[in-house]
Amino acid sequence: MATKAVTDASFATDVLGSDKPVLVDFWADWCGPCKMIAPALEEISEELADKVTIAKVDIMENTDVSAQFGVQSIPLMLLFKNGEVVAKKLGAAPKGALKAWLESEL
Repeated sequence: MATKAVTDASFATDVLGSDKPVLVDFWADWCGPCKMIAPALEEISEELADKVTIAKVDIMENTDVSAQFGVQSIPLMLLFKNGEVVAKKLGAAPKGALKAWLESEL
């Protein structure tokens, strides 16, 4: 399963109401590091599809959710379990490091 685009309108259902963990990538089109990790997140979403959903929130188009979680720097990844933030990672990292971090938090 590829990454899932989430909006202000769908966030409560897609992320907070999910029955499995959701990693939310807060990003923007103008963010170089965000573009660097995007392919890695796509691959990880396929590899860990049975364990986690990887969602993407464009901070320029979805300001309510971005403000709600105090997003000030991107890329910012928040891991939600049962509607609660349980882990966060700020900044870009190689695929192996992202996957290892995510697996350690699941």
